[in-house]
Amino acid sequence: MRRPIIFALSTLFILTTVLTGCSVTNGNALAPQVTAGGNLTLAANEPFNLDPARVGDAGALTFIAQIFSGLVKISHDGVLPDIAESWTISDDGTVYTFKLRHDVKFHDGRPVTADDIKYSWERALLPSTGSTTARTYLGDIQGAEAMLAGEAATLSGVRTIDDYTLEVTIDKPRSYFLSKLTYATASVVDEHNVVEGGEWWRAPNGTGPFKLTEWATDAFIKLGKNADYYDGAPNLDSVVFRFLAGRPMDLYETGQIDVAAVDLAYLDRVLDTKGPFASEAQIMSQLSFYFFGFNSAAAPFDDPLIRQAFALALDRDELLRLVLDNAPEAAEGIVPPGIPGYNDDIDGLGFDAAGALALIAQSKYGSVENLPEITLTTLGYGGLISAELEAVIYQWQVNLGVEVTVRQLEPEQFLYNLKQEKDQIYYQGWIADYPHQQNFLEILFRTGADNNWGEYTNPEVDRLMDEAAGLTDIEASQELYREAEQMLIDDAAVWPYYFGRSYMLIKPYVHGYELSPLGVPNLQNVTIERAIAPPTGLTVS
Repeated sequence: MRRPIIFALSTLFILTTVLTGCSVTNGNALAPQVTAGGNLTLAANEPFNLDPARVGDAGALTFIAQIFSGLVKISHDGVLPDIAESWTISDDGTVYTFKLRHDVKFHDGRPVTADDIKYSWERALLPSTGSTTARTYLGDIQGAEAMLAGEAATLSGVRTIDDYTLEVTIDKPRSYFLSKLTYATASVVDEHNVVEGGEWWRAPNGTGPFKLTEWATDAFIKLGKNADYYDGAPNLDSVVFRFLAGRPMDLYETGQIDVAAVDLAYLDRVLDTKGPFASEAQIMSQLSFYFFGFNSAAAPFDDPLIRQAFALALDRDELLRLVLDNAPEAAEGIVPPGIPGYNDDIDGLGFDAAGALALIAQSKYGSVENLPEITLTTLGYGGLISAELEAVIYQWQVNLGVEVTVRQLEPEQFLYNLKQEKDQIYYQGWIADYPHQQNFLEILFRTGADNNWGEYTNPEVDRLMDEAAGLTDIEASQELYREAEQMLIDDAAVWPYYFGRSYMLIKPYVHGYELSPLGVPNLQNVTIERAIAPPTGLTVS
């Protein structure tokens, strides 16, 4: 995420459908039928970029998933073949041999070969590309670190056996390696397209089920059907993502959109069984985690006692009840339900205001009065902050006597600048890129990891995660990850807030709308039930 997400209830995508209206002049009724074709219109935030090697936010991943593809893909059934039709793994778990499909083409018709995969990965690892995700998702391949350091121009661990066979050697056995290859960073891009330079990704030559046919800045992106898509052409003719389209409930009620994310303010109304929306509402679990992170590399949160104190000073249950109406699920730990190895018995840091003040007294600061000024980094514009953030800051003020100020970064660049721009605390969320404990624990908390925004470091946690990654015994591996997670909670690396849920409204005539385990819509199989005129004797206007 998710792919990484990233964050905020206010940035949920509003998936929408606009149907073309028609009337029949002789008064005959139109019969609803499920038909191929149709045009789907969605409301979305405009993406910052669509380069798979550089994308890091959940919003852009929705576009990437439609336009590009990789060797493998994620589904509710786990890792599935995509461009690769099959693969084998060596007995020692370090060599993967992929057999590629012969019918995969770029949108311009050029066949995709193993050389295209190798080029795409090497490009992502080049320092000049500026990827913030390449180390995370491709760094296990032999030779990746040398490329990232600028010491090599080719990836020694990847070898093209022939046009449709790719051999990949990783540094040591890793149970999650295939899952990593489902992320956007491992997508294939066309070298001829990339060398055009500039913002080549505004007219990408991808391999996915849809082609990007038009991008009007500040207005919309239009995707057209890829009729030659190797996994079957989409049912829809086109998809339009309109930017800043309005409040989703207003658009939904007036029939301008047919799928809408439900804002917290409308939740009671939508779920009212006596109201008009309950039959169209769906609750979709997210593999997501929302939290307050502490800058462990700077005062005062370089002292674990201060981190623990700020965690103990928050009453999670009260916050979720009063501010979020218990819509999301309280998070005592880091790994969300639905991830294999989820620990339902984790021992979280509960609410204890007196204990929090005692910890501050034990810290090197001695009292609240000696703490430095504390600023929280979040996304947003114009100084307006969310109710859930405001409530947390209020509890710190009441329970600790600490004034926390807020500094906002522009939402479009928040994720990309957070590591450099963060203050003492940051408010963040993470949606899984693949359903594995490692995707939350190692990706977010390993020493030096790109997405370890708080710069947390703990050699024992690193050791446990390294040992877990190399085990072929799944249960033993999961237990080690649970141990690492408990250590992170005890050390207050972050304060877990909640696990996400999506509340959606979907019109009954929208069929096949599904989210991946990562919360990204799969639009390839969407169909629209619409009224069509009988074939003879009618004039349609």
